[in-house]
Amino acid sequence: MTDIKNTPERKRLVAEENGKESWKRWGPYLSERQWGTVREDYSAGGSAWDYFSHDQARSRAYRWGEDGLLGISDSQQRLCFAIALWNGADPIIKERLFGLTNNQGNHGEDVKEYYFYLDNTPTHSYMKGLYKYPQAEFPYQELVEQNQGRSKELPEYELIDTKVFDEDRYFDVFVEYAKNTADDILIQITVVNHAPEAKELHLAPHLWFRNTWSWDAGEQTKPSLEGIYSNSDFSVVEADYKQDLGKRWLYCEHPEQVLYTDNETNDVRLGWAESNSGYVKDGVNDYIVNGKTDAVNPQQIGTKAAAYYQLSLAAGETRVVRLRLSNIENLTIPFGAEFDSIVKQRQSEADEFYDAVTPSEQLATEMRKIQRQAFAGMLW
Repeated sequence: MTDIKNTPERKRLVAEENGKESWKRWGPYLSERQWGTVREDYSAGGSAWDYFSHDQARSRAYRWGEDGLLGISDSQQRLCFAIALWNGADPIIKERLFGLTNNQGNHGEDVKEYYFYLDNTPTHSYMKGLYKYPQAEFPYQELVEQNQGRSKELPEYELIDTKVFDEDRYFDVFVEYAKNTADDILIQITVVNHAPEAKELHLAPHLWFRNTWSWDAGEQTKPSLEGIYSNSDFSVVEADYKQDLGKRWLYCEHPEQVLYTDNETNDVRLGWAESNSGYVKDGVNDYIVNGKTDAVNPQQIGTKAAAYYQLSLAAGETRVVRLRLSNIENLTIPFGAEFDSIVKQRQSEADEFYDAVTPSEQLATEMRKIQRQAFAGMLW
């Protein structure tokens, strides 16, 4: 049995506790849903459910936090990363979790999505999550109407009840994070097409800055994301916070293109103004879903960027997309054999750590798996 003190993960924890390395600087600090909560209620009447809706979320800049699917951020949530998806049928890209507000559900507030926290270590040196994305149009309105029409005595109407998962017509989207160092994060996205025929998935991993400059006008220099390099193998986005966070670089393995906009409220769509002063938060959505080429900045600069992949998957096919969020500039081979080796090493170290936490002689194998995923849920 391995002594927990000798595991690499425990040594990282000690380094963090002693102030030698900031292994917890980056982690799963990004919520899956920021809209419709007291965090984003700055209304006069204090009605959180009505003040900031899911429909507004793609177009309206948050104030106190950000959200995304299986995402990460720095500990102060200045720079954020998460996946975004489009199945070609939905009216919007899938950037955040959908659910019923307290007034819509027959049992109150309820998220109507299927996502799973599969693994995580205390320093977030290795993390793995899964999101299950239907290939048919996501039934937003059906979920609202069916639950609103039910009494409290009836069961909830769930996503599985809409039959969008029938015949296995869905994608599994696995997201893994493996830290090479405290500030060099390897990202591996694995997509599986479970349908009996070929399907296309639009994958758009996002990198963006939380909008703090709009609330502190004149007190903060606006950060920037800029496309600085691209070849047939990878593209690089430079993230410059212009203050204490310093620069970071997102390396994207051969995307079709990288889309840039700003994390600014779309006043026109919300009916707050007749025109916008520049590019807005839902620009990537409008480009991918509605084909609005003028919705993104051709100068490749902004405060929100998305590496865009159009994946055509045969029945049962699996595809892998790799990215790397790093404090290392000018990586010449960001996705070589070292990348795969580091991911496998962090997976192995996570196994070693949890084997030491709960030795096999204390708990049966299946129960240890359940316990480990429970730990993952708490750590996420």
